[in-house]
Amino acid sequence: MKTLRKLIIVGDRVLIEPDERMETRAGLFLPPTVKEKDKVLGGRVIKVGPGYPVNDPSAVLEEPWKQSQVEPIRYIPLQAQEGDYALFLKDAGIEIEFEEKKYLIVPHSAILALIRTTILEDDEDDRGF
Repeated sequence: MKTLRKLIIVGDRVLIEPDERMETRAGLFLPPTVKEKDKVLGGRVIKVGPGYPVNDPSAVLEEPWKQSQVEPIRYIPLQAQEGDYALFLKDAGIEIEFEEKKYLIVPHSAILALIRTTILEDDEDDRGF
């Protein structure tokens, strides 16, 4: 019997594959003691959660134990997208291992900056910000 395991990221969380190349900066090798002091890490965004749930006061039921037709939860989407490179606060990440690979689950609020790569046509502006 075959099984399929799927990792689902919830809420405002982001699954990041840490960048192992962060050990070197500007061509210099940093020893582990210096690396431990770093407060910012980088990595590739693998998956993002649905976002911040929208609190709709009209969805409150008078009798919560009764089944009724309530609208599904709506979300404000996150800025991070799959494939982005994220710079994030190291202390906010939770390290997990899924299918023998190490990942970090980081709250969206811990992401400091995103680097998104897009392919430009020859006549488009190529400034990064």
